[in-house]
Amino acid sequence: MITYNDFKNVEIKIGKILTVEKIEKSEKLLKLSVDFAEPAPRQIVSGIARYFPDITVLVGKKCAFVTNLEPKPLMGLESNGMILAVGGNEDPFSLFEVNDAIASGTTAK
Repeated sequence: MITYNDFKNVEIKIGKILTVEKIEKSEKLLKLSVDFAEPAPRQIVSGIARYFPDITVLVGKKCAFVTNLEPKPLMGLESNGMILAVGGNEDPFSLFEVNDAIASGTTAK
């Protein structure tokens, strides 16, 4: 269990996925370039490749991300956030998506 104050420290923002690339030598990881209405897009590395055989379907999606995690190196790439999703393995899988009316950079409340 975490406290309410712990949870208040988690920053969740909406980001628009601009580009997606497979990471060489990894079956699980994708490199995402995500717009959060910041000066430059962020690079986020995520283990969602097996759920998206056609990675192009991710381009243009607006999803929820945790944006205040410390950077984490994965396969030699720095990840600057975490995409939020549910399910996986044997269960159905879904990203937390929002509609286009929600602007990139919007913070969840």
